[in-house]
Amino acid sequence: MLLKDRTGIIFGVANKRSIAWGITKACADAGARLALNALDERIEEKVRELAAELEKTPAGVPFIDRCDVGKDEEMDRFFARAAEALGGRVDFLVHCIAFANREDLEGEFAKTSRRGFHTALDVSAYSFAALAHRAAPLMTNGGSILTLTYLGSTRVFPNYNVMGVAKAALEAEVRYLAADLGPRKIRVNAISAGPIQTLSARGISGFTDILGHYAARTPLRRNTEVEEVGDAALFLVSDLARGVTANVLYVDCGYNVVGM
Repeated sequence: MLLKDRTGIIFGVANKRSIAWGITKACADAGARLALNALDERIEEKVRELAAELEKTPAGVPFIDRCDVGKDEEMDRFFARAAEALGGRVDFLVHCIAFANREDLEGEFAKTSRRGFHTALDVSAYSFAALAHRAAPLMTNGGSILTLTYLGSTRVFPNYNVMGVAKAALEAEVRYLAADLGPRKIRVNAISAGPIQTLSARGISGFTDILGHYAARTPLRRNTEVEEVGDAALFLVSDLARGVTANVLYVDCGYNVVGM
């Protein structure tokens, strides 16, 4: 198995349709022992229901604990408990967290509120650096850190607004963290997935139109599937990608190369 005897922490599992859950399943099937976070009591209940499905995987049911990435003390507590549950060592970290207020995803970007800008950048971008900072000391044999981005980081998409700016910051973090952590044999990468029908994506006005646009214009003439992102993540956190760092891997059926 590709991740036999490996341990990982995955942030952002929310429901069965989330990309984080697709990555969790791929890593669990490959043998990794996992720890998952839950933002609050309501989400924890859903995560535990999903995690029960992994009982028959090689690694079994993951460790689960609450952690709000907007609170330093909760991140500290989570990593202490997760490290104990995983035997004191972590081989990979996956960051699948993004948030912006709905009102900041509509209208003109210039009208983004100061508070909305801070919220989007804090939750969607700063949290990646904060989690990497806490995970790196546990990667005593080197490791892999991974996040999720989107093409809206470099191109303008209607109703993406401040989230596009947050994703641009996130991709810059990938490069800086890769440079910082490379001497410790820790690789840092991102996956830029095509639009997928997740719960968070539904908050973007006109998302159904985006799906139709992609399916008609990607070289593969279809949309991206969650399982495809999960497989790409499995590659990046495994030794198969041991020479890959500071990269953004597009898993979007080729849309990123299309001009007209």
